[in-house]
Amino acid sequence: MNTHHRPSTPAATDRTPPARRGREWLHGWDPEDEATWDRGLAWRTLSITTFTLTLAFASWFIASALAPKLTNLGFDLSTDQLYWLVAMPGLSAGLLRLTWMFLPPIVGTRRLVSLTTLLLLIPLLGWGVAVQDPTTPYVWLLVLSFLSGVGGGAFSGFMPSTSYFFPRRLQGTALGLQAGIGNFGVSLVQFLTPWVIGIAMVGALGASQTLTFPGRAPQEVWYQNAAFVYVPFVLVGAALAWTMLKSVPMSVNVRQQLDIFRNQDTWWMTLLYIMTFGTFAGLSGQFGLLIKNLFGGGNPEIARVLADGTTEVLVAGYTIPDPVAYAFLGPLVGAGARVLFSPLTDRLGGAPWTLVSGVGILLSVAWTSQQLSPDVAAGAGEVRAEFVRFLLGMLTIFLFTGIGNASTFKQMPMIFERRQAGGVIGWTAGIAAFGPFFFGIGLAMFAPETFFYIGVAFAAMCIALTWWRYARPGAPKRS
Repeated sequence: MNTHHRPSTPAATDRTPPARRGREWLHGWDPEDEATWDRGLAWRTLSITTFTLTLAFASWFIASALAPKLTNLGFDLSTDQLYWLVAMPGLSAGLLRLTWMFLPPIVGTRRLVSLTTLLLLIPLLGWGVAVQDPTTPYVWLLVLSFLSGVGGGAFSGFMPSTSYFFPRRLQGTALGLQAGIGNFGVSLVQFLTPWVIGIAMVGALGASQTLTFPGRAPQEVWYQNAAFVYVPFVLVGAALAWTMLKSVPMSVNVRQQLDIFRNQDTWWMTLLYIMTFGTFAGLSGQFGLLIKNLFGGGNPEIARVLADGTTEVLVAGYTIPDPVAYAFLGPLVGAGARVLFSPLTDRLGGAPWTLVSGVGILLSVAWTSQQLSPDVAAGAGEVRAEFVRFLLGMLTIFLFTGIGNASTFKQMPMIFERRQAGGVIGWTAGIAAFGPFFFGIGLAMFAPETFFYIGVAFAAMCIALTWWRYARPGAPKRS
């Protein structure tokens, strides 16, 4: 561990927290004091908040798991409407995170985690009902997508809450594990969806639907299962949080938390987290639709819908890839990288790995930008090869975003004093949560190649920032 990594303002400057009444509130809590630090409580808090955060991420990205197949179920939705449907949870998550970031020191970990987890029931139950009826109004689907953002908003409350329970030397590992495993919720919802929709037993909660897919026979499915399957786990998570979590008193109110905006590093770290988590979340939400619209039934050069509602493949010998068979891989790689690299950031510091992440994102986005226009005239073999190159490029992007997600969360507790670090984590996470929204808008407004070129330019700017401010010898805030 590098002992020269120090916060800009020592922990000793944090104000003494006021006494809070009730058995849920801890007294004299100081994780920096090895003699009194309760490791069991800290790791129990991490376990429960990570479990519920995983469910929150699954709820947040439920729309991205459902959207690629809605037209195959009979929903009359355009390509742009689908992009907007997947973008809305990013908009609401970003807005809600800007609220949730202020709640941990005010509400307390126990109440915040318990009540937020219960709120996940609203979008999950709503989606389970809506997907059973192809005549469900598009406006209502947008409302459900917006409500799904509650799961994304939870991040800015859960992560700062967890940071109160660990000493700085372990926060890279603890926050990396929580965020990384929580990010697995994105992959989980996309991986489980094609499996659970075929189980009639769970589908007893509603009627079945007929799913059509180019080149395959119609399939009887219970699409509501993709949302309903999480309901019992949400109830268990809320019960565990209410009965087993404690809260740490913090001497900070909303006005005091706003002083993070007078620190320039709040803004620089926001840009870096947009590059890492913003890209991870944005691509996680849009990955399935990109596959469908570039290499699948959404590309008019590859397939067309016939008068009887079936889809004809226009490229002889080409098998259209099923988006849900691949979309979970990206979030899986990104979340795994976040978990695996978090301990390394505790040993080597965060800034060097953020630099590696930025360079990797720049190169992989630049390479993938050249794989977004399949050459249909060259035949099925070339289109398949281009899809493989596109898939590998996307997974590489996810890999480097995961590394950067771990490293930036190591940097923030080192740069800021404890009472500020939670707010900065919440703020940066809130802004980066707009990733799915801006990616959805960008892909609806620009050609995919143009949008990826913008990503290359942004990554280049973040690389320069990381080197100058945090990573170079003599940097003002080496972290």
